[in-house]
Amino acid sequence: MSRAATSLASRPLIRSRPKISAIGARAFLLDAPGEFDLAAQRRIWALTQTVRQWPDVIETVPGMTNLLAVFKAVPEDPDSVISRLLDAWERAESIDIKGKTIDIPVHYGGAHATDLAALCDLCGLADKEVVRLHHEGTYTVFALGSAPGFGYLHGLDPRLHMPRKTVPSLRMEKGCVTIGGMQTGVAVLTGPNGWNSIGFADLPMFDPAAEVPALMAPGDIVRFLPERIEL
Repeated sequence: MSRAATSLASRPLIRSRPKISAIGARAFLLDAPGEFDLAAQRRIWALTQTVRQWPDVIETVPGMTNLLAVFKAVPEDPDSVISRLLDAWERAESIDIKGKTIDIPVHYGGAHATDLAALCDLCGLADKEVVRLHHEGTYTVFALGSAPGFGYLHGLDPRLHMPRKTVPSLRMEKGCVTIGGMQTGVAVLTGPNGWNSIGFADLPMFDPAAEVPALMAPGDIVRFLPERIEL
């Protein structure tokens, strides 16, 4: 082995570090490095369990491969907070949340599938194939956010990835089954929406009167069942 090769082999591997940003005076956002995948999210879940036990933290909000930590008071030394978060990230071991399985009946196509044709044009697949790929997927709820009860679902077939709209739809109905980038989900509010609708689900995602208002929770497994296909 050459001297250069020996030198390279003896160097420790450099691990990517998360990015930490201050959000206002009392909150810090940690973005996981690397791929947007289940491994990163499992580590975020582990980090959440650690940070929420800190006595000076009032709230933790796990997101899509990120974590927002809100402190009770403005930290006297923000750099020490960043160091604590980095250390906690390095110590965090991946955990797998054992959630429930949720089956969501879907009416694919029809009046609510306003973006199905555009998706077909983008991916070069027939509408039947798009529907098949979507309902045959098994999805993991990474996080809740953007609206009460909205679940960000990971596991979408890469062939169905579609960017969010640059100009949102002015009125998308609650219940529309949508795709945004590499994620899929179900709209929980009627109104402007930048995701792409390919169908509709009657099952409510959020009920404020229920003991547990949100149907989904991080770690749940979601399956879409083709109740009706209208193409």
